[in-house]
Amino acid sequence: MSPLRNIRRRQILRFALSIPLLSQIKVSTANENPALAFGTTAVFLDNEISLLDQWSRELGNVCNTDVEFVQRNSYREIDDLLAGGRLDVAWVCGFPYVTHPQTMRLLAIPDYHAQPLYRSYLLVPRSDSTTNHISQLRNRVFAFSDPESNSGYLVPTTELIRSGIRPSQFFKRYFFTYAHRKVVDAVSSGVADGGEIDGYVFDTIEKQDPERTRDVRVAWRSPKYGFPPIVARRSLDEDAFLHIQQALVGMKDRTDGREVLQRLNLDGFVRDDDKVFDGIRRLVAILNAGPI
Repeated sequence: MSPLRNIRRRQILRFALSIPLLSQIKVSTANENPALAFGTTAVFLDNEISLLDQWSRELGNVCNTDVEFVQRNSYREIDDLLAGGRLDVAWVCGFPYVTHPQTMRLLAIPDYHAQPLYRSYLLVPRSDSTTNHISQLRNRVFAFSDPESNSGYLVPTTELIRSGIRPSQFFKRYFFTYAHRKVVDAVSSGVADGGEIDGYVFDTIEKQDPERTRDVRVAWRSPKYGFPPIVARRSLDEDAFLHIQQALVGMKDRTDGREVLQRLNLDGFVRDDDKVFDGIRRLVAILNAGPI
């Protein structure tokens, strides 16, 4: 096993032991149907409690069931809950989606700027006017988001590999923030000299909280990749799968649904072809080929 993968595993373990699990949110509706367990992570939705509360009510009313949002600190924890049948659906990243096909089934993909696609952004301090690629950050401090994030780990790591660079020997130091928003904070505060973030998350922060992005600059934008999807556990029955899928896809046609989508900064959710994730599959192949 590569040194970088060993380091990643140790960092995940230290993080899991040092930080408590995030809250679970349950909104009850007047029925006796089993609750729908919907997994999310702080990587993507960072402590958006009021948003999840509103979304759970909207979906619960449409699906005629209780909706329980279950938050965890990392994609790995959500993957494990899906594999164990303890979640019905989850909002995951394209990286774990393509590497765990035995536990996840594509349910819906967010529609962002009329496409089920997004980019990874390289962030540097605004005072850095010369960096325009990760390969220029040798012997610097770098902030990744999550070890199973496409935009926050897979894209920057494979960019280095494609440049003929061994990632494990490139940075002076690197660390995982386990939230895209915290990558912004790490770079803006000077804790990191650069970091990689989900472009949709950055655009949303810039739109909703421009002060938070004031001291950082987008130095590079990746090609477009399949947007982090909502998936269902493989064992979920077909009727429930279709019911939840229709509820998500129909959000843009409901007043309450449109209000949630506006807060999410999304156009809606769409049924789409699994092929939109082929670009991420190619990155996984590059990662596996190394060198790490």
